[in-house]
Amino acid sequence: MEKRKVYLDNSATTPVASEVIKEMQPYFGDIYGNPSSFHFFGRRAKTAIDKSRAKVAELLNASPEEILFTGCGTESDNIAIFGLLNAYGKKGHIITTRIEHHAVLYSCRHLEELGYEVTYLDVDKDGVISVEDFKKAVKGNTILVSIMHANNEVGAIQPIEAIANELKKINKTRKNKIYFHTDAVQTAGKLRLDVKKLGVDMLAISAHKFNGPKGIGVLYVKKGVKISPIMFGGHHENGLRPGTENTAFIVGCAKALEISNVAIENNEKHILHLRESLKKGILEAIPEVTVNGSGARAVSNILNISFNYIEGEALLLMLDMKGIAVSTGSACASGSSEPSHVLSSMCVDPVAAQGAVRFSFGHYNTEEDVDYVLRVLPKIVSNLRSMSPVWNLSLSDRKKGKI
Repeated sequence: MEKRKVYLDNSATTPVASEVIKEMQPYFGDIYGNPSSFHFFGRRAKTAIDKSRAKVAELLNASPEEILFTGCGTESDNIAIFGLLNAYGKKGHIITTRIEHHAVLYSCRHLEELGYEVTYLDVDKDGVISVEDFKKAVKGNTILVSIMHANNEVGAIQPIEAIANELKKINKTRKNKIYFHTDAVQTAGKLRLDVKKLGVDMLAISAHKFNGPKGIGVLYVKKGVKISPIMFGGHHENGLRPGTENTAFIVGCAKALEISNVAIENNEKHILHLRESLKKGILEAIPEVTVNGSGARAVSNILNISFNYIEGEALLLMLDMKGIAVSTGSACASGSSEPSHVLSSMCVDPVAAQGAVRFSFGHYNTEEDVDYVLRVLPKIVSNLRSMSPVWNLSLSDRKKGKI
């Protein structure tokens, strides 16, 4: 059997589009000035940043002054959460979910240590929170709501607009406004993001998730929302993100978002077809598997499947030897032996959760990629199960009619 390279870990990162590389190239050489310098060289770089900011703002339906460039999605989340709370000036209550990316989850745990109260909303079997549960969680001292747009492990899309509508009603009855932040890292480039339609006060994205470069993120901060700096050292980005701007990556981020938005419907149709083909093939060829989320309320590019009675890490390594790149969950949690906090929150059986693998597609993937995975995967699963005492015990019980 031929061995090919198949990249199915696009939720971790994506390849930089050739058009993006071309757009960035001049800012590594000819246009090298510091954007904060007033001379000709600096002004050329500053102009490029201004144009990129305007482009990103247009694509998000925001104003340029509402767009802040950061180093990544995690930094955007941290500036949003800690910056808002610092500006608020007193401790209170925060609402989030149990399935947030660690950028938000660990921030909230740290805030608890500082004396804040945090409510972690439960999710259903598809990984989606209840709007009713959210409404019940609101308290008189609630300051901030931070709920991700779509989950990075199972793709579950959260009811952001519905929550924003409820917050609008609640805020009309309150003296102190509750602010709404969403981590949209997994939806940028896959869903059209309209900050006005979503109704959020702050939104974070990261370029490397939509075929842009690593090391550049965006934070939308609605006009009128007060944010205090959490880093110090300069006036850059309205004083909220000090340090010389990364001109080349800012230009690349804007170009990548522009390209992905132009082709968003066609890409989604293509990717959904590939995901469903792989899911159908796995369910037909391999027994004892469970699909985690990835239904109608999920982004189209993520397929999370538990292969019962084997370890996901072992399966990942065997697939890697065949040239297939997948993940057992979030890339930011790589190396952790703990079960996925997302799958645990969805009440996935702990044994099944240990055998979970995330396949995540990008628009460069092809039907030939899916065909190759379906030729390789069943044999690997069979071989791993043959060495699994849990599988063999289960098989013995099934033969005896016990299960």
